[in-house]
Amino acid sequence: MRKTISFIAFILLCGMGLPAQESNDEAQIRKVIESAYIEGIHNLGSVDDINRGFHPGFDLLILRNNSLSKLPIYTWLESVLHRKAEQPAGPEHKISVKFLFNDITGNAAVSKIELYREDKLLFTDYLSLYKFNEGWRIVSKIYQQH
Repeated sequence: MRKTISFIAFILLCGMGLPAQESNDEAQIRKVIESAYIEGIHNLGSVDDINRGFHPGFDLLILRNNSLSKLPIYTWLESVLHRKAEQPAGPEHKISVKFLFNDITGNAAVSKIELYREDKLLFTDYLSLYKFNEGWRIVSKIYQQH
């Protein structure tokens, strides 16, 4: 009986380490999305943060009129730089984010988020991320505009 209780306690203690790792990954994913995507891309923040958070192979997938097109990160970044030149202080009304869920399996993750401006829902985004040696990076995005 004592061996059974010890074994169960051991299994429970070993299993307790797993959520902490997932929680750490989830916190890192949130940080990347907030700094590179929300503050960097939408709120015209740090270009360095954008470059750290987005993989150079990133594509934004756009569905229009039953046709799929891609916008690579370097093209999107050009648009951000143009907007930053026009609005050095950033947009008057900032974008905010609500995290709906992160699904993490090993070094792959998907994050479902909602983007708001002045409490108005603008987009639901699905961001795909991979964990590289330097950390989590956004590799693709699909979305629904509201």
